Amino acid sequence: MKKYLIMILISMVPLIELRGAVPVGIASGIKWYVALPICMVANMLPVPVIFFFARKVLVWGADKKYIGRFFTFCLEKGEKGGEKLQAKAGKGIYVALLLFVGIPLPGTGAWTGTLAASMLDLDFKKSIAAVMLGVLLAGVIMTVLSQLGLMALT
Repeated sequence: MKKYLIMILISMVPLIELRGAVPVGIASGIKWYVALPICMVANMLPVPVIFFFARKVLVWGADKKYIGRFFTFCLEKGEKGGEKLQAKAGKGIYVALLLFVGIPLPGTGAWTGTLAASMLDLDFKKSIAAVMLGVLLAGVIMTVLSQLGLMALT
């Protein structure tokens, strides 16, 4: 049970998310077909909260003494991510959001993608669908890479 809880918690951590949780789960002996859906669900749990409240909380905390620097960093990261998406995508913004979330690179996961969608005032349902498909894409990529890595070790 402990290894499942660790995998779930890693899936919910910003910047690490499912990209780190899937390999951890598979390496700990959890079958890929069990690890992947659990990590996907756990990675998606914070998404609605991020979409509706993160921007408001970050704006509120940006000028606070102890948390202001971090909150400002998060706001700037979300705005930059949103601007890049908007500039590159044009009308295909939701496809770009899916690819942004789905390509497993540091800082391009569900948290950043959802924050960017919120900053751009994108449609909630379309954004959630794009992020969910992006999480699926990232999960499949990380599962394949983890399986290949484990096969190479044996």
